[in-house]
Amino acid sequence: MPTPLTHDDPVTLGPYRLVARLGSGGMGTVYVARSAGGRTVALKTMHAATATDPAARTRFRLETDAARVIGGRFGAQVVDADPLAETPWLATEYVLGPPLDEAVEAHGPLPEQSVRALGAALCAALGQLHRSDVVHRDLKPSNILLTAYGPKVIDFGIARAIGDDRLTRAGAAVGTPAFMSPEQATGQDHDAAGDVFALAGVLVYAATGHAPFGHGQAADLLYRVRYAEADLSGCPAALVPLLARCLAKEPAERPTVAQLAAQLHDGGGEFADHLPDGLLADLGRRAADVWGLTPQRLPAPVAQAEPSASTATAGRRRFSRRGFLAAGGAFAAAAAGGGGAWWYRGRASSSPARKAPRQTRNLDAMWQYGGGLDVLGWGLVTPHHANGSVWLALNATAARIDPATGQAHRVLIAFNWWQSAVENGRLYMLNRDYDGNGLSTAIATWDEKQEYEAPTSTRFADTTYDIMPNQMLCVSGGVAYVAVGHGKAPADHGFHEAQTWTLRAADLKTGKTLWTKPLPKRSSKSRRRHFLAAKVVGDRLVTFQETAGEKVHVVVRDTGSGAVVWDRPCDADEPDALGSDIAADGTRLYLGGAGLRALRLSDGAQVWATGDGQRYSPPTLKNGVLYAVGEGLGLRAVDRGRGRTLWTEDTLEADQAYTGWQPVVGTRYAYYRNGLQLRAISLASHGLALTYKSAAERLHVDAQANLVIGVDPQWLTAYPLE
Repeated sequence: MPTPLTHDDPVTLGPYRLVARLGSGGMGTVYVARSAGGRTVALKTMHAATATDPAARTRFRLETDAARVIGGRFGAQVVDADPLAETPWLATEYVLGPPLDEAVEAHGPLPEQSVRALGAALCAALGQLHRSDVVHRDLKPSNILLTAYGPKVIDFGIARAIGDDRLTRAGAAVGTPAFMSPEQATGQDHDAAGDVFALAGVLVYAATGHAPFGHGQAADLLYRVRYAEADLSGCPAALVPLLARCLAKEPAERPTVAQLAAQLHDGGGEFADHLPDGLLADLGRRAADVWGLTPQRLPAPVAQAEPSASTATAGRRRFSRRGFLAAGGAFAAAAAGGGGAWWYRGRASSSPARKAPRQTRNLDAMWQYGGGLDVLGWGLVTPHHANGSVWLALNATAARIDPATGQAHRVLIAFNWWQSAVENGRLYMLNRDYDGNGLSTAIATWDEKQEYEAPTSTRFADTTYDIMPNQMLCVSGGVAYVAVGHGKAPADHGFHEAQTWTLRAADLKTGKTLWTKPLPKRSSKSRRRHFLAAKVVGDRLVTFQETAGEKVHVVVRDTGSGAVVWDRPCDADEPDALGSDIAADGTRLYLGGAGLRALRLSDGAQVWATGDGQRYSPPTLKNGVLYAVGEGLGLRAVDRGRGRTLWTEDTLEADQAYTGWQPVVGTRYAYYRNGLQLRAISLASHGLALTYKSAAERLHVDAQANLVIGVDPQWLTAYPLE
């Protein structure tokens, strides 16, 4: 991701003005730059010391030639270059996509269909190089950029013509050890078959998240590349024989790129059709981000007093790119929970001085915090507000976030408490404790004075504490409702057919379990917890429960005994949408799906239904009005009493209205996602008032901090709640 320029970086190179840094290596630095006409490019240049080496300059010129050979279809299109300048530089198109290694780290290994499409496209790219008698020699995940239209191969710094060894010292291994071919590892000639070997390594990484020969010291890697069998564990079974052939030690035993492509994919469909949704959303975010980049430069280090608070604040508000904070002239990335970053935009100034007109479209969020918010594949975390902070529980870590700035100013280490709930501003979490017979599941709470998680007297006997789907449903009236399992904890700590599961209610004051009810067994393949959402309404515990057969039911229980009052199937094309806050009042439950419906809490009977054939998001209940997002319709307000439409958003731009989550309703605006924007709809005029850049899949309200908090697999994003 782009970072600010340093005081040592030049202002311009050729006709381009530098905007930000993209990265730096042993040979040079890559920048984001813009032409006088506004075109954004990636500009690679050589370090001044390296530029004095004639061989290095020749390599740079050959890299420019190789980039031109592969062209804009399979690589970054060369826009301009001056390899003969005092400081040689190369300008290419700015590719709006992440490197493959970043994509896998952020979103996990790719599914088989994605790996096949990626491999076939890379075969086409390498085929174009090979037909021009050029080999890449350094194909690896970081040199492959993913876009919605296909992968692009970059960094031809050690590419050369087949058979040309003028710039390679005899016996020297040139490349990246983890993805070298055996012949390359021994300094021998690396031809097209060597690129096939490297490509197979890339596909193994894409499918599993690990390189075929592991990691470690270069010497160990080179030995394993030459003599050890490739580690194909985790690869889709159908791909293993093909990848094994590509990773043969003898070049002659490997298929050509044309043969490999034919066995990987039939070429049907768009490349984007084969990518997972989370990765596609990331591509959209990056496309939006590049237009907001503005030149920022860190000053030279000084050994003087720290800058004033006013200077720090100004620095924060100037720089608004994800992952970075310019504060008081110092660049910082705040990491938490195994890797997190945040950026802060700041609220509008309240100064009485004359203000510029308020912008209303494509606004930046206030701040973002991230680093992976899908906990081990068990779904997106839910933020909670307690003790003046936004809490984000991430399995064995937690981030305590300042709601004003987004800065995670404290990171806590606890055990497996990604499940938490809040009542009356107090944070409760699932944890572990000794119950006299060993470790079991327990409930802890945050002690603000002692600044640590303190155990309560609530423990659950005959439970296995380290099963990931253990669940804190909610806390209400001093009673905690939990779903807990007992039995084998498999390697992924998920469900297992041998486990037994119970729903329990416990008094947090006495620690006494009030009642226990059995829950159905779950398949080891299931990745959704027993309950998608739960809420206490009067003397009823209202739940959306996934039952046997992976079907979702509305199950309403008596809070005093746990007995089922009524149970009926739930219309849920998108079950994850039911994780929204349940819309219910003292007498009725309100549902979305194929039409809006109201059910009696007492017996589940239908009170009314819109019957309009329109598909809706789960609704939000606010001041007696139901608000829901209609597919292709936008926001609609409905009378809760009879289901009568009160008003519908005045728009022709709701073709991407997101019905996978409920809208958030403030005092002036209602918010929902449409495409890659968060729309704020005026409750007075019923028209569009504001839009924010957003890829949030879920929206939560932080009423104490007046925030709309969006969550996607990578980022927690805050917007003003008005």
